[in-house]
Amino acid sequence: MSSFNNFKNKKVLYIGPLQFGGTCLQRMNALIELGFYVFTIDTSLSSTRTIFAKAYDKLISTIFNNKDIASANKKICESIIAENYDIVWIDKGLTIKPETIQKIKNSPYKTIVISFSPDDMLNPNNQSKFYLQCLPLYDFHITTKSFHLHELSSMGAKNVLMMNNAFCPNSHRPIQIDLDEKAKIGGSVGFIGFWEKEREEYIEYLAQNNILVRVWGPWPKYRKYHKNIKVEGKLVLGDDYAKTICSFDINLCFLRKINRDLQTTRSIEIPACGAFMLAERSNEHQNLFEEGIEADYFDSKEELLKKVKYYLKNKVDRDRIANAGFNKCLSSGYSYKERLGLIIDNILNKNL
Repeated sequence: MSSFNNFKNKKVLYIGPLQFGGTCLQRMNALIELGFYVFTIDTSLSSTRTIFAKAYDKLISTIFNNKDIASANKKICESIIAENYDIVWIDKGLTIKPETIQKIKNSPYKTIVISFSPDDMLNPNNQSKFYLQCLPLYDFHITTKSFHLHELSSMGAKNVLMMNNAFCPNSHRPIQIDLDEKAKIGGSVGFIGFWEKEREEYIEYLAQNNILVRVWGPWPKYRKYHKNIKVEGKLVLGDDYAKTICSFDINLCFLRKINRDLQTTRSIEIPACGAFMLAERSNEHQNLFEEGIEADYFDSKEELLKKVKYYLKNKVDRDRIANAGFNKCLSSGYSYKERLGLIIDNILNKNL
């Protein structure tokens, strides 16, 4: 990390939804660890809001055409008058208006304006009119979607950079789970995440073949699930998230179809917790973790069932792969601090 010494005392205005347990907050903390002097503007109503309150914020924002419920635009304009920033970092700026970006760029100080999003921003569900209007105004776009390198550029975005997903060592780490706690929150096979039709179909297939699956996440409670599926109906955050991952023998990792995922945040977070990951096969997954060595993968319901049955019977192989995946996260720089350090160092060097 010695090459990142030039970050010391550089000022960053960090803008985004800073809820507890969210990856936006984890990226902000990584910038602080890198040595940046970080000022923040929360685009949600409160940094302590729950996932359900966050969903409410999103609903209200959608109904009122991505209304700036936190007055972030006003706060940004006031902040750039009060301070000179080296970087303005906007994390998924759905409510940030083009005139706000233009005011930053009109400042006499040579501020670099960066847009970051972990979502597929060409999916209409993830867009806003403001985001699309601001596309050409940002100096750099950072995305975790490889297909965005061409797509965002073709829409007028400048300097689109790809960054793989990452983990936060303070949040995603191995945690010892006793048998009582495992029975309370974990089990043999588990999945943490939102409902999608394909995910339910794959888990249903396991259940129909006598595999017990526990699901944490806001899945519809009104649906009738197979008796072998236990749906908890809520997300787990912070230490509870890491504990839950560590409480499963097998952690399923599905790619979100609506986001055209080739990797997800869970793709890194599960191995970073020292847990065994069985994920949908993709070329990006295979590049991140060697198949059968650092994680394992499936393409079909049949392959998923076959591998679940195998690994439930073979703890030694499970533990070997989980340990190798954990070591890969540490040795290959998969943390937010290391990933962001490299990409921001690249950006600063481009602007010398």
